[in-house]
Amino acid sequence: MLAMPSGIPACPDVARQHRLAAQLAHMVPGAATIHVSLTDPKQAWPHPHAVAKDVAGDAIELSRTTARVAARWVLRVWPDADWSWPHTFDLAAATLTRSDLVAAVGRGR
Repeated sequence: MLAMPSGIPACPDVARQHRLAAQLAHMVPGAATIHVSLTDPKQAWPHPHAVAKDVAGDAIELSRTTARVAARWVLRVWPDADWSWPHTFDLAAATLTRSDLVAAVGRGR
């Protein structure tokens, strides 16, 4: 595949994104979205962190290992994303979108 001058492929690897969505859906049953960031609230230094949510928006409990592995997988599929902001990976559509800071922290604070 031809690459643009920046080295970014002209077409994103959509098959890779769909495989990742299938793997994460299998790894975290019931998850609709995975919120990924580099700010684990339990760590002083930046660490990959993920929070899984179901269709209703309720958090699904993940072990520390599962959360870190899921976050790393998403980070590797989208290395060029601006990871200074949290992102949401929609498992049904296999798309990554930047999360709003208000949605990531929660309303009413």
